[in-house]
Amino acid sequence: MADVAQKGDVTTASENLVGKRRAGDSFFLGLSTTAAASIMVILAGVAIFLILKGLPAITANWDTNHDLAGYQNKNWGSFWNYVGPLLWGSLWSSLIALVLGAPVAIGIALFISHYAPRRLAGPLAYVVDLLAAVPSIVFGLWGVIVMRPFLTPLAEFLNQYLGWIPLFRGPVSSTGSTMLAGGVVLAVMILPIVTALTREIFLQTPRLNEEAALALGATRWEMIRLAVFPYARSGMISAILLGLGRALGETMAIALIISPSILFSFAVLTDGYNSQTIAGNIANNFPIATDLQRSALIGTGLMLFVVSLAVNMLARGIIGRSATRSRKAPKIGKRA
Repeated sequence: MADVAQKGDVTTASENLVGKRRAGDSFFLGLSTTAAASIMVILAGVAIFLILKGLPAITANWDTNHDLAGYQNKNWGSFWNYVGPLLWGSLWSSLIALVLGAPVAIGIALFISHYAPRRLAGPLAYVVDLLAAVPSIVFGLWGVIVMRPFLTPLAEFLNQYLGWIPLFRGPVSSTGSTMLAGGVVLAVMILPIVTALTREIFLQTPRLNEEAALALGATRWEMIRLAVFPYARSGMISAILLGLGRALGETMAIALIISPSILFSFAVLTDGYNSQTIAGNIANNFPIATDLQRSALIGTGLMLFVVSLAVNMLARGIIGRSATRSRKAPKIGKRA
């Protein structure tokens, strides 16, 4: 009888423990589900706000409306004629930043993952990650005070010897308020995100692939070119696209550095012929705009929201495919 009672007590305690675990699981399941749903609600709320606030200017007649007919000293004719150059400026400055910053970021990630001694790799990765914590206004001030005068001799050199290329035609800016300076600062700003993602992708390369390449007589660089880069290609592309999304939304650094105009321009060395970005245009004009002009600015923000969302969705899709391939790849041990 004592054994039966003892077994009954054990069963009751086990059932209570299972009940407590189930209650905890249900609580955390609900908490995580609420958190995930809140992200979707916030994203949908931002999209609805931009659509509702921007729609009056998007559908307005810009030729006859008093607030929009001569907005920013030009008769645009329609919202799309207004947002086109701004969208081009955002894409153009971000492309310059990617061309300048992505190779450097990938090189830093490769050095940390495959070349640097362990004693140096950790602190170096930490320092690079710290760049993400620097406010954009600080980068903007650094660009104004340091990079603009520093890049002026380079701009004069490019114009003198490569001025036959439309990209480097003059006149060269004497103040340094050029798209080149803005692109350099944006390139530094995207370094942390591109470096961090590519570093993790490089570290996930199966050791079997690397050791097989080295066993066949490949040098360190040949091993990286034949084993690491093919495995990490999609991850590198997704990291670059996420860096593009970061550069597209940058506001204050570009607004402080370049001397913009709302036009289509490839010029990177001139002053006053730089294509304005959507974010910079909103920052400069929102405080002094009328209600309908603010609607136009919010409409341009909607266009930037759509482009940024598309870029980030594309990047996440590529990351997802990379993660799937990483799980399927054979692995031996873990990288130290």
